[in-house]
Amino acid sequence: MSECERLRLGGGAFFARIAGLVLLSIGMQAVELSRAGAAETGLHLVPRPASVGVTPGCGIPAGAVWRAWRAEPALAPEARELVAERWGAQGVVPSGTPVAFRMVRAPLSAEAYRLRVGADGVRIESVDAAGAFYAAMTLAQLARPGAHGWELPCVAIDDAPALRWRVLSDDVSRGPLPTMRYFKERIRTIAAFKMNGYSPYMEHVFVDPKHPLPAPLDGITEGQLRELDAYARRYHVAFIPEQQTFAHMHNTLRWEQYAPLAELPHGYLLSPAVSGSEAYVRDLILDELRAVPHPPFFHIGSDEPSDLGRGLSKALVDERGEGPVYTQHVVETANFVSAHGGGRPMIWDDALARHPELFGALPKDLVFVNWHYGAEKSYLPYIERIAKGGFAQMVAPGALNWNEIYPDIDQAVANIGTFVDEGKGAHVLGLFQTVWHDDGETLYEATWYPVLYAGASAWERGHVDPARFAADFPAAFFGTTDGRYGADLAALGRMRTLLRGNPREYGDYLFWSDPFDPDLAGVAKQLDLSAIRLAAESVIEHLRLAPPPPLHANAAAVMHLAARRYDLLARRFQIASEARGYYDDARANADGKHDNLVYRGLFVSKYLFWEERDALLEVAPLVRAAWDYESRPGHEAAVLERYHLAAGRAIERADRIQNATYGYTERKTLPSFDEALGGAAAP
Repeated sequence: MSECERLRLGGGAFFARIAGLVLLSIGMQAVELSRAGAAETGLHLVPRPASVGVTPGCGIPAGAVWRAWRAEPALAPEARELVAERWGAQGVVPSGTPVAFRMVRAPLSAEAYRLRVGADGVRIESVDAAGAFYAAMTLAQLARPGAHGWELPCVAIDDAPALRWRVLSDDVSRGPLPTMRYFKERIRTIAAFKMNGYSPYMEHVFVDPKHPLPAPLDGITEGQLRELDAYARRYHVAFIPEQQTFAHMHNTLRWEQYAPLAELPHGYLLSPAVSGSEAYVRDLILDELRAVPHPPFFHIGSDEPSDLGRGLSKALVDERGEGPVYTQHVVETANFVSAHGGGRPMIWDDALARHPELFGALPKDLVFVNWHYGAEKSYLPYIERIAKGGFAQMVAPGALNWNEIYPDIDQAVANIGTFVDEGKGAHVLGLFQTVWHDDGETLYEATWYPVLYAGASAWERGHVDPARFAADFPAAFFGTTDGRYGADLAALGRMRTLLRGNPREYGDYLFWSDPFDPDLAGVAKQLDLSAIRLAAESVIEHLRLAPPPPLHANAAAVMHLAARRYDLLARRFQIASEARGYYDDARANADGKHDNLVYRGLFVSKYLFWEERDALLEVAPLVRAAWDYESRPGHEAAVLERYHLAAGRAIERADRIQNATYGYTERKTLPSFDEALGGAAAP
């Protein structure tokens, strides 16, 4: 098709044709003049477009482009909104004489686009609204400070996604539950980085009109689901309900009214031996589909049914076998979803992976969500097993954020890169990136780095080099030229790496462990506590003084919080050792002749526990602020209570040291450190 024919498709007038030809010519020059990668030309784009050509020495004022596209009716309001949101935060203002801005239909693939920025203006080509939207999202990231204010470089960009679906799955059932404002921020952000699906993982949090009892007091209502679905569609994001229908249902089964449905008493599995289980699940599905009509997919969960056959269904499983009983649940639930306009049913792959001989009994429109979170050299065996069964699948790496102070981003990026690359090679249906909150206190704002690395991996056709992504992320996500944000993220990754092999495995578990626990006796020697603290303090120092970044300032605040928690984790183990050392020194001098040394050692030992108290209570308001930014209040008290309890324990230990001091004054003797603390074991 000729250039004029493309312009005719877009309904352009004569000026549009001429401007388009000029811009096309500039774009071709750009490709000829510069084949360098985006990073080498000063562009930091996430995801990286398939083809980027830059014309050296050429740029146009961003403010003039803003004035032009504000009046362009073909550019969707949502695209204008997100560009304005980004540019406004960075300090771009509409100004100057508007440049030519043209939107043109072109015979490209779905979601693909061409973006041309030249001396005479901007031109976007796409076959659909999604492609035009993604072109605008790339345009937004192009703005950069120049000699005369914010400008856009002259570029010729051709781009299209590698995978059809690029979905974020957020656990909203284990503690943190986003406010409606934050749900929408989450959706807008993934859309800005070209992800096109959002799936909230729900166990009991939906306030079903027929079954309101299980949901928390601040649960997700039918009206809120409907509002989120409509909101997501505006940004080319499919809202995909993800409702557990088999296991992971304890928060329903804990209620006496629903206890008869449990495989084991008040357990986790809806028993297939009880007809009421199926009725309850179908009510949930129908009411969620009434709120979210005709989604492209509906996830029926059904992972980890470890209790199957151990209680009410024992006779059924003994007679028919575990695999066939489980498969019957999948078939009936999937068919019910399909029959009621729920789109293609989705299911986690783990349970049926043990029974590939049963694949033939499953409906062929079933989509497997292939989740594996271990550090493996290859995930191809899992991908090939599902492909050989004849089923579509999405690869589902994890953000490795669960039970962590901050995600294990080094390992997460390695796992995601391998899994998604192998998925692209196998032509899977898409990415289903998972975020979990198993311990109930991790933060959504801490997960953006692995989530957007996954989104970039699903969009780009080649491998996303972690070093290149790290260099691009601060500008693309935070909108800043301060490269120290990249150093902060690297330091947070290094802190988690330094915790590898700890006796509690996860960062959060170790943070909340008592340093005087006998099982942790070797931690102070096993871990390089000083290295952890120095890495943490480099982040704290930067983020205490740096102005908030133009974009996603709260994510930077959560980085600061994580660094403080890493520093405090290591410091608490140091305090346990040092408090003992000062006390033992005091006791060694408790001969009635060196009271100055005795009281000095006892005071410092007590003071160290006061230090621990103060540090815990200093972090607690930061936790509250981070929680309030993103989540509803229901679970917040449970998270903050841990800080108060730990501070209370430090206060009690300080008081015990003070009591030992009084005892020395009266009797000139000191009990052992363990006796003084009430029997604490040596670390």
